[in-house]
Amino acid sequence: MSTVVKGAKRALIWLGVITVLLYSILALGVLMDKTEFTPGLGLDLAGGTTLILKASPTDNTTIDSSDLNQAVEVIRRRIDASGVAEAEITTQGSDTIVIAIPGHPSDRTIDLIRQSAQLQFRPVLLVGDPNVVLDPSATPTPEASASADPTVSPDPTVSPDPTANPSAAAGESVTGPTASPTPEASPSPEPSASPSANPAPVPGETDPSSYDWLTDDLLAEYKALDCTDPANQGGRDLGDPDAGHVACSTDGTSKLAMGPVELDGSDVKTATSGPEYSPGGTLTGRYEVVLDFNSAGATKFSDVTARLYGFYQADPTDPRAQFAILLDGAVISHPSVMAHITGGTATITGDFTQQEAAELANQLKFGAIPLDLTLQTKNTVSPSLGTEQLEKGLIAGAIGLLLVVIYSIFQYRALALVTIGSLTIAGVISYVMIALLSWGMGYRLSLAGVAGLIIAIGITADSFIVYFERVKDELREGKSLPASIDHGWSRARRTILASDAVSFLAAVVLYVLAIGSVRGFAFTLGLTTLVDVLVVILFTHPVLVLLSRTKFFGEGHHFSGLDPRQLGRSATYKGRGRVVTPEPQAGEASGLTLAERKAAAAKGSQTNGEQK
Repeated sequence: MSTVVKGAKRALIWLGVITVLLYSILALGVLMDKTEFTPGLGLDLAGGTTLILKASPTDNTTIDSSDLNQAVEVIRRRIDASGVAEAEITTQGSDTIVIAIPGHPSDRTIDLIRQSAQLQFRPVLLVGDPNVVLDPSATPTPEASASADPTVSPDPTVSPDPTANPSAAAGESVTGPTASPTPEASPSPEPSASPSANPAPVPGETDPSSYDWLTDDLLAEYKALDCTDPANQGGRDLGDPDAGHVACSTDGTSKLAMGPVELDGSDVKTATSGPEYSPGGTLTGRYEVVLDFNSAGATKFSDVTARLYGFYQADPTDPRAQFAILLDGAVISHPSVMAHITGGTATITGDFTQQEAAELANQLKFGAIPLDLTLQTKNTVSPSLGTEQLEKGLIAGAIGLLLVVIYSIFQYRALALVTIGSLTIAGVISYVMIALLSWGMGYRLSLAGVAGLIIAIGITADSFIVYFERVKDELREGKSLPASIDHGWSRARRTILASDAVSFLAAVVLYVLAIGSVRGFAFTLGLTTLVDVLVVILFTHPVLVLLSRTKFFGEGHHFSGLDPRQLGRSATYKGRGRVVTPEPQAGEASGLTLAERKAAAAKGSQTNGEQK
């Protein structure tokens, strides 16, 4: 068995393994009740939910068009990050946002979309047990002993019980990428005798980490706050940004008393998550969140970390070494500051799972909408119209496929079997890929996506037409069929890859620049282009190599598609793929071109002259 034949069989085996593996993964997802065999459909095909949000300014000013556009962009990124695809977001008038989401989104997704998500950074003063303080005479004071019950008098100078402080239990902290201890950081201030005995704190003048912010009213609110109530874990009022505030952690394991707001969402540039690396460049097995501030935020964050790092140097267990990150009034994280960070980039580490790190990064990255959004209406869109559109799209695709098959049979005879097989394999792989993407990333097939799949028929047809015609050109030059397939493939492959590269590049550009359903078209176009490359390499070429070794194709049967009379010359096949040109009979056309006949006659005259 020749090396070429072995390579062809090996390619077909790889194609089979890939196809079986993809369908096995999908079947496993179905058995685990995580997905279905059918891909998710977009809003225009399966119906969905329409939300109408009313926007109002947060500072009693008029709504600027740039604020509304920013809100739309943040909402779009939130929806994409939550795994919902093909959402349509538009504005109406100067204060209305209309959102159309495929299917039936969960209440959590809807809450994520409509919340204004004001992001705040406050210095931590107290961290304690989530329960209500039952003893009204117990007042949390800085003088409380280390052995005091944290539900009665949380001690701000010592580390709370790990069960009452998730940050302490998880070791959550924040450092800079190249942070090192800075001796010049300010030292921890001495606690005052009693928070309520001091003058009222002055915004902009009183140290944000001062216990002066723990007024009698704030301490009473702290004692009465019940963080075991899920309603409080989801966020309370944002509070006065120039005053102290109390809030619960989102997991309900602790409650915090904090100073005034020092940074907000407008100071955040971006946030990302990923695996944590040690200083030596090795993976630690944990995940981290990298938080980047803009220029103004970097300056403010440098001042904040200088002060908080002073507390950490004096006592690493001091809650005042922490800063709380609040989203809509709920504390999503309160890491300890372990360095003075001057570069505007902070790394938050802890016992995060990959999902928790990604969620925290998304909350920090997409958390600032400059408007208050109120849900006005929520309507369900009927899928009946989408079903009719899908049927018409499938009919159009079937007609296009039928025309391609008819053309292939008429032009290539039995070689049309290779065409039909290539189209079938491409369809099988494209289907399972879309089904897996619906499960893995929430992709939904829209009518525009169906159009991209229909165009894929033409892309695949173009590939095998280029290949077949190259093989025919080689045969016309007198090469054997195996040699023609080999040389024709080397030439056709470059053309096919160049054509598919252009199609894929166009799909990528369209996906990046477009929005809405147009992105669905670009996505399926790019996906099917990659599938075409896979099919033509692992199926079309190997099958043609194997067919060339058969008697039917190798000897140029009339219905093989490789009949010599169809190639434009009187060639016949002798044996497995050997081509000879018989001598023409008297009065019979030689099948050669005029130039070829003249060259042959001149050569013959020269030979006769030499013999004489």
